[in-house]
Amino acid sequence: MSSTVGSTDSTAAAIHSVAVAPPAPPSVHVRAVITWLAIFPLVAIGMILIGPVSESWHPVLRAFALTVVVVPLAVYLVVPRLFGAYASLRRRNARARTHRAAQETQGPH
Repeated sequence: MSSTVGSTDSTAAAIHSVAVAPPAPPSVHVRAVITWLAIFPLVAIGMILIGPVSESWHPVLRAFALTVVVVPLAVYLVVPRLFGAYASLRRRNARARTHRAAQETQGPH
């Protein structure tokens, strides 16, 4: 039984010995895509919703009214959630890579 415990301990040591650096911040390209994924649907839905009410408005007034709603929603609600989801996905992928690396260093059973 001690050999089983020893192999479990060595597996845990291998997993912990792999240096886990904090993830790098997302690239400017990833940030741009995530921001666009937040803004586009909000603008599209906003245009549909205010369209009937704002038909006679000057286009600048329509843009102002739309951005008064869309920008705070995006900045305070949607973008942080999308970045959180992105970070969670990156952490999950990093854990999977670490687990695979630990299995490879352990060798065949």
